[in-house]
Amino acid sequence: MLKVAALVGSIRKDSYNHKLAEFMKDRYKEELDIRITPIHLLPHYNPDTEQEPPEAVQHFKAQLSDVDAFLIVTAEYNHSIPGVLKNALDWLSRGNKEMEGKPTFIAGASMGALGTVRAQMHLRQIMNAPGMGARVIPGNEILIGQVQHKVDEKGYIADEKTIEFMDGVVEQFTMFVGKEKIER
Repeated sequence: MLKVAALVGSIRKDSYNHKLAEFMKDRYKEELDIRITPIHLLPHYNPDTEQEPPEAVQHFKAQLSDVDAFLIVTAEYNHSIPGVLKNALDWLSRGNKEMEGKPTFIAGASMGALGTVRAQMHLRQIMNAPGMGARVIPGNEILIGQVQHKVDEKGYIADEKTIEFMDGVVEQFTMFVGKEKIER
């Protein structure tokens, strides 16, 4: 079973994106061991401390040392990713570079029609940066627009077409990861 670290870019109490990560953790528990790794307590990235990062950063990075892959679930703020997510990614691009070479897939939900498409495009640019080097499958993302109409009373995805689409993305991702393991 694949160990997947999930980084959720929204820290709002009733975040649709956090609920999306929880839904995915439960729905795909037979294929993926998704661990939602908190990012809200990380101090701001500071190059002056990257060689000896604060304890919170060391703990965060230690939680990611044995994962096989990453899931990034992002909200969209001002056509980009939330600052708290960018901060976490900046820390991960230094030192051991925990994401380098790791299969990564992206998801996001928004109340607007575009479903975090701009944030995800920007996130893909970040994933390609030196130091990040995450292996993101082209065109394999979960974009959920108008999420408020696709959830149940707990905030979990209930729309059958959306779930069917998500199943296909996760299947492609697990096949991609499996193929990579064989090729190594």
